Amino acid sequence: MLETVKTLCDIVGVSGRETAVADKIEELVKPYADTVYRDALGNLIVYKKGAKAPSAPIMLAAHMDEVGFLVSYITEKGLIKLINAGGVYGQSLAGRTLYFPRSGIYGVFGKAPIHVRKKEDEAKVPKLDDLYVDIGALTKEEAEKYVRLGDVAAFDTELREFGDGCILGKAIDDRLGCALLIELLKKDLPVDCHFAFTVQEELGLRGAGTAAFAVRPKTAIVIDCCGAADNAGFKENDVIAKSGAGPVISYADHATLYDYELYNAVTKLADDNGIKWQTKTRISGGTDAGSIHTSADGVKVIGISIASRNIHSAASTASLKDASDALTLTEKVLEYLVNVQ
Repeated sequence: MLETVKTLCDIVGVSGRETAVADKIEELVKPYADTVYRDALGNLIVYKKGAKAPSAPIMLAAHMDEVGFLVSYITEKGLIKLINAGGVYGQSLAGRTLYFPRSGIYGVFGKAPIHVRKKEDEAKVPKLDDLYVDIGALTKEEAEKYVRLGDVAAFDTELREFGDGCILGKAIDDRLGCALLIELLKKDLPVDCHFAFTVQEELGLRGAGTAAFAVRPKTAIVIDCCGAADNAGFKENDVIAKSGAGPVISYADHATLYDYELYNAVTKLADDNGIKWQTKTRISGGTDAGSIHTSADGVKVIGISIASRNIHSAASTASLKDASDALTLTEKVLEYLVNVQ
């Protein structure tokens, strides 16, 4: 799975501009799929036959988009102002490098240097509005040769292994989930499945609802990453999940109250198969399940996530063991669904 997730994470696919990611995923899954198509919004929907046909369609989903930025203004001095495409926080940005894929140039987030800042400014948390991006241009005219309004920018971070079986990089949320589904597609499935690689999750779960409307599943498994908040700087009661403590099986988040019968079944499957698992200790975040479960005439959903530290940043992290266990658990859920549908 490492090679696949590295390939995907190193591609730029900011929300609303996921085409390059979809192209690569399509290339990777075509040898294993029965049908592959894209809808008008950009979702990549893959169908693969399994050993049995379910009584109603089953869908698995993971989102392709990553958090990033859109160019919103160019100053007379050639500096670039950005707006968020997804939830990124200003305090993690100063000094970070960016890549602008349309023109292939790089930039760096800057702010007033410490030598000229006032003491009272140091206590303020910087916002994106307080920062500018330097692309090496000295005038607006020079900057406009390389950047135009509406261009996207992504964090300039390559995925790498570190520590004890962990990875760090940009876009782990949710290219790690996409990689998991790709690995699942390579296997013999117990049941026919639709795989939805969705767009614009970070902008409000937009693509998943469209995909679910097309597939009309009765059951959906959503694979995503969730914030861990178990590292330095967080109080114990702020912890959502722990990296390295197994897949996160959600009973609720800010977008979804997951099907309770399915939640109980999946947690039992994990226990019965010796898969270490956890659930969120605080209601936090949301996944594509939020728009899937209210699609058409309703969908039973379960969420399986991988805990990620520093999520929505230039260098988020995750455990490959958690991802591998999430893959095994997802296989067990499909075997279970064969018998209960």
